[in-house]
Amino acid sequence: MIGVMFVCLGNICRSPMAEGAFRKHVEAAGLGAHFRILSSGTAGYHVGEAPDPRAQKTALGHGVDISMLRGRQLVKEDLASFDYVVAMDRSNWTNIQKLYKRGHTAKTSMLLEELPDAGTTEVPDPYYGGDAGFEHVWSLVDRAGARLLARLRRAHGL
Repeated sequence: MIGVMFVCLGNICRSPMAEGAFRKHVEAAGLGAHFRILSSGTAGYHVGEAPDPRAQKTALGHGVDISMLRGRQLVKEDLASFDYVVAMDRSNWTNIQKLYKRGHTAKTSMLLEELPDAGTTEVPDPYYGGDAGFEHVWSLVDRAGARLLARLRRAHGL
């Protein structure tokens, strides 16, 4: 099973949306049995909380229900139990690297490495903005999730 962990700061906006979008692509391809998909935050501000209502509304508007997800904090053991740990921005990536220890096998990356045409390397945090910011984030994580799945399918012969 291929483990993919999406990471943002609080695990209530960007990473749950990325998890939902990626899961949508995985399930549409009939590959659900091949993947373990989760999201987390580098900070523990929202552990146990549902995603931001605006993130839920945006995802649901695209046919993806993320209401059952709950915030969790990234822990060093995740870097040993997931194959891919995917950050939303440079700060998240830096915090992931602080947890990284010798012997961990997770490949770490920034999600928007999948979208070189996006004009940015970071998924912006929509928390302090309005609905348009959440729609923009959905557009980015949805397109990047599709490309990530295509890359992982090639890498794992799926």
